[in-house]
Amino acid sequence: MVPMHSPIVDKLLKTNKLSLGEIFTKTGRVYSFLNPVSYLEALKNKNLFLSLDGLFSDGSILVFFINLFYLSRITRRSFDMTSLAAETFNYAVNNNKSVYFIGSRQEQVESAVQIFKSSYPQLNVVGYRNGYLKSEEEQIAEAKHICELNPDFLIVGLGIVRQEKFLLLVKDMGFRGVGLSCGGFLHQTAENKINYYPKWIDKLNVRFLYRMIVEKHTRKRYLKAAFVFPVKFIKERLSL
Repeated sequence: MVPMHSPIVDKLLKTNKLSLGEIFTKTGRVYSFLNPVSYLEALKNKNLFLSLDGLFSDGSILVFFINLFYLSRITRRSFDMTSLAAETFNYAVNNNKSVYFIGSRQEQVESAVQIFKSSYPQLNVVGYRNGYLKSEEEQIAEAKHICELNPDFLIVGLGIVRQEKFLLLVKDMGFRGVGLSCGGFLHQTAENKINYYPKWIDKLNVRFLYRMIVEKHTRKRYLKAAFVFPVKFIKERLSL
């Protein structure tokens, strides 16, 4: 008997079936990524996250829980250089596609873009700006600006919930490219590294431990997830 899925897990499983070709060529779509921390936010904002065109499972722990409790096979896809970011940049370069970045502080996004361009000299960056959109009017103005530029890829790192709302705003205003949230990817790259995680960290699938060590502000979130996420996930599964 096929187990019933919660709406969020069902969205993750359906998105997991998409090939890179489908993700990159089906335009006018926006996607985000869930790890144990953001999964808890998705449970509190189901309508928002289910309105997106797809959700990727970002993180080995979430992958493990879905595979174990839903008897499914889902793979990790994260917007970093170990996964979908590198694939997006390679696709953009090889197919002459344009990219727009929004997120982090201005000096961080500027630094990150310079690092991207040094590693991908042919990457067509049509614009970038910080993620401090202080009012609804400013968000609407920026969304309109992005739609006028019409980049093929829009990379948004505004923090969980805010970035999903902004992606949907841009889509509703007529965006015709592919929008992807990126969490803390921009400020991580701004630390002067194209590859944020050491190879051995990536190989052992302990990226969250590495972030806890080098990014002090993540410790509270990850500790919360360590205790709250399993309880919430299992409770939701048992309620089906």
